[in-house]
Amino acid sequence: MGFDCVLAAWRAHEPEIHGYLVHHLGDVYLAEDLLQDTFLKAMRQGESFCSVESPRAWLFQVARNALIDQSRRFRPQDELSDSLAAPVSDERDPIDALDACLVRNLSEMRPEDREIIEQCDLQGVKQQSFADLHGLGLPAVKSRLQRARKRLRESLVLNCQVNVDNSGHVCCHTPR
Repeated sequence: MGFDCVLAAWRAHEPEIHGYLVHHLGDVYLAEDLLQDTFLKAMRQGESFCSVESPRAWLFQVARNALIDQSRRFRPQDELSDSLAAPVSDERDPIDALDACLVRNLSEMRPEDREIIEQCDLQGVKQQSFADLHGLGLPAVKSRLQRARKRLRESLVLNCQVNVDNSGHVCCHTPR
């Protein structure tokens, strides 16, 4: 059966991996949880685990990755000082004040331009997903999105009198 090589490798290296995890975590119970995860990943490999050149190295790599993931999940975080907080202002950033103008200009765009901008830029749909959904190639979607963005930008400049500063950031606009 395909799991014989997994079980043989596991029996040979489990105590050593357990010691490694306990040493780095300082917590026997947490080490046993990560050890269990390592075993499950090896079992999920099934027959392909048998072709691994160095089962010991593979198991240690999986255990090491589990340690890294664990440390990322439970990294202690320090409270920030109140002096670092951004100053509170009633005035909106010019780019944020464009929302009404953006909605109005989007509603006046061609339906295909509006759809690609709304889905890819505003709703976060991946371009590849949009392409698959509409039976298009990824290069076609990238081109269409770029052209739609250009038309939206031109519309915003014309209809909302959007101005940018020297660094390319919106500095002001006048809604129509």
